[in-house]
Amino acid sequence: MAKYRLVLLRHGEGAWTKENRFCSWVDQKLSSDGIKEAQNCGKHLKALGFEFDLVFTSVLSRSIQTAWLILAEMGQEWVPIQSSWRLNERHYGALIGLNRAEMALNHGEEQVKIWRRSYDVTPPPISESHPYYKEIYNDRRYKCSDVSQDNLPKAESLKDVLDRLLPYWNEKIVPELKSGKMILISAHGNSSRALLKHVEGISDEDIINVTLPTGVPILLELDENLHPLGPHRFLGDQEAIQAAIKKVEDQGKVKSAEK
Repeated sequence: MAKYRLVLLRHGEGAWTKENRFCSWVDQKLSSDGIKEAQNCGKHLKALGFEFDLVFTSVLSRSIQTAWLILAEMGQEWVPIQSSWRLNERHYGALIGLNRAEMALNHGEEQVKIWRRSYDVTPPPISESHPYYKEIYNDRRYKCSDVSQDNLPKAESLKDVLDRLLPYWNEKIVPELKSGKMILISAHGNSSRALLKHVEGISDEDIINVTLPTGVPILLELDENLHPLGPHRFLGDQEAIQAAIKKVEDQGKVKSAEK
């Protein structure tokens, strides 16, 4: 029997997810479909009897908004939420704002897959001339983070995401887990993948094939040493979840009409 259980998820669909653009650290609200995904997630978790004691999110609106909607559906709006940039989506550097399918057409599907899914390949860094540079680095949410703005990343590999996430996991989340609290982490595709890689010991080579759909809760059951008792489980209609995973994977492919 599991000593500890937690639920992890990638936020509901964001506006730029719908447009198939690299969103990364640009702040976006949920799309109308993303709102429904979060609400359905909350309904499902409520039906399964989950009761949360604490929620962790990134400092990006789509992560926080997802948590709010889930808790509202569950009647658990009072549950405390803690937010940190360390749970942010991966920083895609100069790729931010670009369309994934167009990038696949120009650079090849394999290169886009490497940029999106590989463990230690970093995209070109964002420069001050980038159209979203000021929007990101002048944002007040980063003026109160636990690192100086000069030390915030300009681009990240998944390895970099794990490196900045691990201190938060070990110092903030793990003690709460070990105190017996039931925890929800409303994060992003890559911060969730990084955490799964760490907890489940997924290899550098295999992590490229781990894809997380939006708004689908993932259950992790752990022993007293925080080792998994089995592979993570997507909660919900498995056929619909597999279709959602394929949809995410297809974002990095050339559209049929363009081939």
